[in-house]
Amino acid sequence: MTKMKLATVWLGGCSGCHMSFLDLDEWLIDLAAQVDIVYSPIADIKEYPENVDLVLVEGAIANEEHLELIYKIRERTKTIISFGDCAVTGNVTALRNLAGGAEPALQLAYIQGANIHQQIPNSPGIVPPLLNKVVPVHKVVAVDIYLPGCPPSADRIRAAISPLLKGEKPEIIGREMIKFG
Repeated sequence: MTKMKLATVWLGGCSGCHMSFLDLDEWLIDLAAQVDIVYSPIADIKEYPENVDLVLVEGAIANEEHLELIYKIRERTKTIISFGDCAVTGNVTALRNLAGGAEPALQLAYIQGANIHQQIPNSPGIVPPLLNKVVPVHKVVAVDIYLPGCPPSADRIRAAISPLLKGEKPEIIGREMIKFG
């Protein structure tokens, strides 16, 4: 039996969703027997591979690197799970939209809000340029499954992944599966 290729991605978010994923505890051992983790910040693999079966995408699309990566993910992945409130709605990451765009947000954070070293970071190839607006994943590419929560609990993550391992679609219904926050 061929193992499913699983990836996890961390875009504009806090890594809380990945911490919840690690809270799967002993079930991670069962999961490891059924999947190959082919890309993840946990595994520190540098290039997103071809022919991924399932990806959990944490975080919103906030900069040019995120935008480039999410297009690559959609092209190379069978099933995308928008993983956590930032990926589903933009959530906390999108609060910078209230500043009116990338430039006003940078001015506010690095010039107006700084007491010393007032300078906007500008290191091409190191600091990716911000997008003018932070957006949830589905505003850029098609999403197959939405898994809200800030972060989603380990039980909710398992309830979403387990059916997929059997070739079934998970039922994301009921308060425990769809509540935000």
